[in-house]
Amino acid sequence: MNTTAAATEARVTVATIRTWCRIGAVAAAKAAGRWVIDTASLAARIAIGKMKRPATKRAPWTAEMIVAIGGRRWQKNGMDRVYLNDWPAFAGLEISHYGTGNIASASYQGNGISNRQAYKLLWSINKVWFDTADGKLHCRYGIDESRVADRDELWDAVVAGVRAATDAL
Repeated sequence: MNTTAAATEARVTVATIRTWCRIGAVAAAKAAGRWVIDTASLAARIAIGKMKRPATKRAPWTAEMIVAIGGRRWQKNGMDRVYLNDWPAFAGLEISHYGTGNIASASYQGNGISNRQAYKLLWSINKVWFDTADGKLHCRYGIDESRVADRDELWDAVVAGVRAATDAL
């Protein structure tokens, strides 16, 4: 069987078939500069592909889940939100303070960072909330950006932390 027929049968591209031939995922030999593919081997490879599990769909967030991980519910004027005031912990930002309120030491995702960069991370995101109207997390970006992590990286870390916390419920 040639690569075009194999690609049609496997419902993949010809380039994928060639790659399978090169790496030995299917039994094939070159004849006159073209791949000749063993049909039984291709059928076995197609069967392996069908055994892949579909991606597990995660349960959607609910207001109760966000409250359970430390959120504070707020309802007013038809809006229903749950605010996460401790969002830095979900991002992996650990801060200790002096009695005066100034930062004594800080780390981001296990790595020590300067107090100034900790302030910049804290000022990168102003608020984090879950809106029950659309079932999504939202944030309002702040006024500064750290060189340790930009706003998008920090936001991704917050979302991953919230996901991990709600999955553990």
